[in-house]
Amino acid sequence: MINWILLVVALGIILLGATVFTNGLEWFGKKMNLSDGAVGSIFAAVGTALPETLVPIIAILFGTKEAGHMIGVGAIIGAPFMLGTLAFFISGLAVIWNRKKRNDYPVMRVDTVVMRRDMEYFLVLYGLAIATTFMGSHPVIKTFMALLLVFSYGVYVLKTLRCENDTCRVVEESDLDPCYFAPKSHDPHISIIAFQVISSLLLIVWGSYIFVEKVQIISVLMGISPFILAMIIAPIATELPEKFNSVIWINKGKDTLAIGNVTGAMVFQGSMITAIGILMTDWQLNTAAYLTVALTFASVGLAYLQILWKKHLTPGTLLVGGAFYFMFLVLIFLGKI
Repeated sequence: MINWILLVVALGIILLGATVFTNGLEWFGKKMNLSDGAVGSIFAAVGTALPETLVPIIAILFGTKEAGHMIGVGAIIGAPFMLGTLAFFISGLAVIWNRKKRNDYPVMRVDTVVMRRDMEYFLVLYGLAIATTFMGSHPVIKTFMALLLVFSYGVYVLKTLRCENDTCRVVEESDLDPCYFAPKSHDPHISIIAFQVISSLLLIVWGSYIFVEKVQIISVLMGISPFILAMIIAPIATELPEKFNSVIWINKGKDTLAIGNVTGAMVFQGSMITAIGILMTDWQLNTAAYLTVALTFASVGLAYLQILWKKHLTPGTLLVGGAFYFMFLVLIFLGKI
């Protein structure tokens, strides 16, 4: 019982750290006068994706060789699956819930140029990462693919920061919560923001270390694969900031920030985090992993096709992701994977 309690405590520490970290990065974006697309797709996305990055790294470095690698790969593969299905579903529900406040319902208020770019980068880069599993385990091949993913993410960041879309809007203070380390200030000093970011980063590392340790213990006690346990539990907890932020932004009618937070995190996870998995593990996926990959591509692909063909996004398309996620849980419950 104590292990479950400590697992919940660890998740709480990670969530608290991620929330404070994200707030700090968002204020950094505000100080730099960046667009809402850049803040949503890069700073908020990377901030809320940080726990998913640290959990697999700590699992691989400090966990036992077999269980640590299984937890690491499970967290890496589970994160984009959770975002591309469950987070899409929750965002769709939030739009439907607020439909009476939207005279343009069901069309969502997203910058389709930003959304299309994010989804294209994710589909291509994540596809390359998965394709690496079929290329063998030669160190040269793995290193080349990992570096290619990292370089491609750098190109994505530069394009987003340049804000090539003429309709880009600079983020306003009303888009953000008050800076947690200076709640009464409308213009917190950059040193305060930096201290907030570093402190929350240490908090996430601490929570991640406890989390990995308890997942290993609980998986042995319950006879459940640490891969499955990490794939389900870790992403649900670590993706909470994305879901929470997106719902708040949708309630305010700021759909580009909301969905960009999710899609931007997916680009980060489909490139930078998978690059870590490629370099630090044997990067061999099992049936459950391939199924989640297929469902992720299906859910994101539907949203991408609607934006490509219809030039807009509707909540009904996002709800399909929930059906895919539920399908996966049923298959696990029935012991089919």
